[in-house]
Amino acid sequence: MSRTASPDAPSTVSIGVGALTPGDVVAVARHGVPVELTAGALEGIAASRAVIEALAEDPVAHYGISTGFGALATKHIPAEMRAQLQRSLVRSHAAGSGPEVEREVVRATMLLRLSTLATGRTGVRVETAQAYAALLNAGITPVVHEYGSLGCSGDLAPLAHCALAVMGEGLVRDADGDVRDAADALAEAGIEPVQLAEKEGLALINGTDGMLGQLVLALADLDTLLATADVAAAMSVEGLLGTDDVFAADLQALRPHPGQALSAENLRAMMAGSAIRDSHRDPEACTRVQDAYSLRCSPQVHGAARDTMAHCATVAGRELAAAVDNPVVTLDGRVESNGNFHGAPVAYVLDFLAIVAADVASISERRTDRFLDVARNHGLTPFLADDPGVDSGHMIAQYTQAAIVSELKRLAAPASVDSIPSSAMQEDHVSMGWSAARKLRRAVDGLTRVIAVEVLTAARALDLRAPLAPAPATAAVVSLLRTGRAPGATEDVEGTGYDPVPGPGPDRFLAPEIETVVDLVADGAVRRAAETVTGPLH
Repeated sequence: MSRTASPDAPSTVSIGVGALTPGDVVAVARHGVPVELTAGALEGIAASRAVIEALAEDPVAHYGISTGFGALATKHIPAEMRAQLQRSLVRSHAAGSGPEVEREVVRATMLLRLSTLATGRTGVRVETAQAYAALLNAGITPVVHEYGSLGCSGDLAPLAHCALAVMGEGLVRDADGDVRDAADALAEAGIEPVQLAEKEGLALINGTDGMLGQLVLALADLDTLLATADVAAAMSVEGLLGTDDVFAADLQALRPHPGQALSAENLRAMMAGSAIRDSHRDPEACTRVQDAYSLRCSPQVHGAARDTMAHCATVAGRELAAAVDNPVVTLDGRVESNGNFHGAPVAYVLDFLAIVAADVASISERRTDRFLDVARNHGLTPFLADDPGVDSGHMIAQYTQAAIVSELKRLAAPASVDSIPSSAMQEDHVSMGWSAARKLRRAVDGLTRVIAVEVLTAARALDLRAPLAPAPATAAVVSLLRTGRAPGATEDVEGTGYDPVPGPGPDRFLAPEIETVVDLVADGAVRRAAETVTGPLH
C-alpha cells in the first residue's frame, strides 16, 4: 500500500530534547527523515557511562555489568570476559525466525531504542548511540524476523538483530533494499562497527521499542482510516437512500461521547447538498421510518473507535517519554534493577486496536452488502450488475470483504492474555506485546481493504442514481476514482499515477480496481478528495 509523506514532516528529527512525537516516529520510520543527537543528549549519555565504568571496577556484582543475564544473573563475570559477555548476549539473542519484518517497523524500533539511549539512563557510550543514528541516516536496515519476542525483558530477538548489525555482523538491507552482510554495508557507508563494552549489549536489547513502534505506526494509519470510514459510510447512506437526519448534532449530544460527535459531524459535512438525499425527503413519498443499524449507527461505532484510539494514543505518548532499560541509571546516579521492560501497557492497547479494526470493518461490510441485495438496495440492480445474470457486478468483491472481516475477528482475539514462561522460570510472566503488534498490522491492512471495497461499491451505486447528483463531497470521491486525479487537479493524485477506476458497465477484471482503491484509501487520497469540499475531516 502506498502512503505519502505528510507535508508537515520535519526535515530532521532531533533526539534528546523532550520525548519524540508520533509524527517524528512516522517521519523517520516510514519516510526516511534523518536524525541527529542533540548536544544535551550526548552529555547525558557520557555522564551515565561514567557511572557504569565506575561500577565495572566494583568487586560487588552488578546485574548486566559484571553478571550473566536472566536466570544466569548469579554468575559473576571477570573483567577480562565482559566485552565477550556483551557480544555473546547479542549473538545468542539474535535468534529470530520466520518472515522478514517490514523496513518501517525495524526503523521505528531502532529509532525508539536510540531515543532511550539518548535519555542518559542506559549507560551506553556516546559512540554506540551515534552508530544507531548513522545506520538510520544511511538507510541501512537490519534484517529482523517475525518471531522471537515475548514482549518482556524487551523485544529481545528483534532488538538483538538490530544490535548485531551495529556490531557489523548479520544481515542488513542497504538503502537500495538489497540484502548485504552488515560488515560490507557499514564499510561502504563509512560506519565503524561498535565493539560493545560493559552493559551495552543489555542496554541495546532491553526495551519495548518494537511493539511501541508498531503501535505508533498503526495509530497514524487508523487516523486516516477512521476519517475515510466516515467518508465511505456517508457514500453508502446516500447511495442507499438513507437519511442524514439521525446525524443531527442535538441527537448525538444526548450521548456525549466525543468520538461519536466528531464522526456525526463528518457524516453531515459529507452529505450536505445531496440531490439524492433531497429526492426522498417527502415523508409521503418515503415510507421508511428509520434506516438499518449499519447506516444509522455509523457514528456510534466509528466514534467508539475514535475514543479507543484516543486512549491508545495516551499510552503511546507516555511510552515515548519513557526510558525503558534494566538495570537503569537513575537521575541521582544509582544503577537499579526494575520491571519497566514489561510490555503490558503497550500490549493491552495493541489488542484493543485490533478489536476496533475488526468492528469498523464489520459495519463497513454490512453497508456494502446492502447495495448488492435487490430487496434492500432501493431500486438498484442486483449486485449492481450491468446485466444481472450475465454480469455478477460486485458480488465477489463483497465475498472478499467478508473473508477479510472473518480474518479480522480472529485477529481480534487478544495476545496479551497468553503469557508463557521463559528463562528457566525467571521470566515467568510476559506480555506477548510483539505478537499483539504483529497481528494489529495485519488488522490495519485488512481494514484498509474492507473500506476500499465499500468506497468502490458506493461510488458505483452513486453513479447508478443518475440523473440525481450526489453531494459535492461524495461526488469529489467518485471523481477521484473515475479520473485518478483529485478534483480540480491536472496531474495524477500526488504524482503517483493511479489508474482510473471506470464507472458502471459490463463485468471486467475487478482485482486491479480494488487494489487501486486500497492505495487511494491507504495514503489518504480518498479523505483528501472529500476534504476539498468539506474542509478538514476529524
